[in-house]
Amino acid sequence: MSRATFGLIWTSCLMPTAAEPVAAGGWLTGGRVYTQIADRLRERIRSGEFAPGQVLPSEAELCRGFGVARNTVRRGLAILEEEGLLVTVPAKGRMVLGEGTAVSYRYQVIAAWLRERIERGELVPGDLLPSEAALRRRFQASRNTVRQALALLAQEGLVVAEHGRGRFVRLWDRRTSQDV
Repeated sequence: MSRATFGLIWTSCLMPTAAEPVAAGGWLTGGRVYTQIADRLRERIRSGEFAPGQVLPSEAELCRGFGVARNTVRRGLAILEEEGLLVTVPAKGRMVLGEGTAVSYRYQVIAAWLRERIERGELVPGDLLPSEAALRRRFQASRNTVRQALALLAQEGLVVAEHGRGRFVRLWDRRTSQDV
């Protein structure tokens, strides 16, 4: 292999290709590169390239795209989170926020589903709630996630747990506003 060929191969390994975002937007140079990353991502969010509710590319993909270290990308993303443009959702990544964008964790989805059934009267006071196992299968969630949803409903006063029997829709006397 000639020295010129080796130089091309070595250079192509370090430099992004023209198809990558860095080349399209120019090189990130100088101090505080993470602020430049934040600026470019902010611009892409505002232009609609990343729409509200959309998950951003992974940190690893952003590192490759910008040609920087992961910590640099994280610092840039932290700026956007502080500005309220992004939110980190466990098991999903960083999601773009916008007006009306609601980010629900799985336990909140489970709790909302049960709350809705209680409010519509499908589950009346005294009814047994679906078991943890049934909720895990229905929502493809872990036991802890289901328990977190049930704890939220108990905290709201909608359900009560009876040791060895299960969880029930709470009984209320409407006249006295007390448990029966």
